[in-house]
Amino acid sequence: MVGILNNWWLEAVAAAEAVGLTWQDLLVSLAIIAGSVLFAVLFSRILFRLLLKVTSVFPGELDDHLVSNAKGPITAYIILLGVYLAVKIPLELPHTVDTVADRVFSVAAIAVGAYMISSVGSTALRWFQEYLQQADAASAGSWALPLARRSMVVVVFVMAGMVSLDILGINISPLIAGLGIGGLAVALALQPTLSNFFAGTYVITEGVISAGDYIELENGIAGYVVDVNWRSTRLRTWTNNLVVIPNSRFAETIITNYDKPDVHVNVYLVCGVALDSDLHRAEVISREVMTEVLENYPGAVSEYGSYFAFDNFGESNINFWLFIQAEDRLASFWVRSELIKRLQTRLSAAGIVISYPVRALRFPPGWGPDGQHSLGSDAPPARDVVAFGPMAADVPGPPDAWPEAGEAVPGGR
Repeated sequence: MVGILNNWWLEAVAAAEAVGLTWQDLLVSLAIIAGSVLFAVLFSRILFRLLLKVTSVFPGELDDHLVSNAKGPITAYIILLGVYLAVKIPLELPHTVDTVADRVFSVAAIAVGAYMISSVGSTALRWFQEYLQQADAASAGSWALPLARRSMVVVVFVMAGMVSLDILGINISPLIAGLGIGGLAVALALQPTLSNFFAGTYVITEGVISAGDYIELENGIAGYVVDVNWRSTRLRTWTNNLVVIPNSRFAETIITNYDKPDVHVNVYLVCGVALDSDLHRAEVISREVMTEVLENYPGAVSEYGSYFAFDNFGESNINFWLFIQAEDRLASFWVRSELIKRLQTRLSAAGIVISYPVRALRFPPGWGPDGQHSLGSDAPPARDVVAFGPMAADVPGPPDAWPEAGEAVPGGR
């Protein structure tokens, strides 16, 4: 063992004498390396802690995480710079050796820089994902941010590798051309998948929908959003079925979101009373009904208030509308149902009629609603039919026996 070390020492001394190195040069190099290591230790132990105290003054934890992840690469840079200066300053290396040393240190610096960029970027994306989860927006970053974090790491190291090959004198032009052609082929082969991916990214970053929202598409498909991933959006319909929609089609359709801008849903109810009704009394009853629903039904939003107005003259009614607000879409159904029941009960009790459509049809003498013609002197006189919506009744007798519009028809069905 001693002989081996002795031979190694003699060979090192001979190599140093061949390039003109002296003991003074070696001592200077060792001093520079020791100084860089000492400065790196001081940075990691003292300066880094002071930097963390400065970042703690600002709100949020992102700056603390970024500084913590930059500690290792910066320390490595300090030591690497010290070694580089220890080789370049005191030592007079041959041109070939000096060129090789420059390339080696450049590649090492690029590797450390790539690690620092990927580490800091990954930390920033991870913090942003946790922020979205705390803000109840987990669907927006459940798959996009982890995928972006991994893609960023791959892209950074691939670019660092290509730059390192170029520094080492390796021609990367054919590699870039090959990657371009290969990327084009992959893009053409994965065109539907990439289309869904970018459409899904657009849908998520747009913030139009999120998990739990009730939406309706232009083609009539409606349901609750279960999940939005890189390929498709999944809805659960009211029949408890799962509908999977490719993101490329989802991004191009018209969407109605019943939970945006907030979950409250306005209830708009249209009704009508007979033309000869007491409109003032009808308005008072309608407002009282809305007040009762707002005060007694928990699904109604009393702070929003209630609104009433007469709208137009219909064929058999004077139409009006009632307008209140429900807490959410499900509550709107019960609020509407409660309004209809209470309004019909109160109007009926007050003697206010919600008329059916009525039409009176006059037939010539001898003709009836069945389309048959009676000949002879015993032909019946002219006949009228008073139609109440889809029902009809024959009205025999002379004209003075015909009922007025809206009267009960003898023998009517």
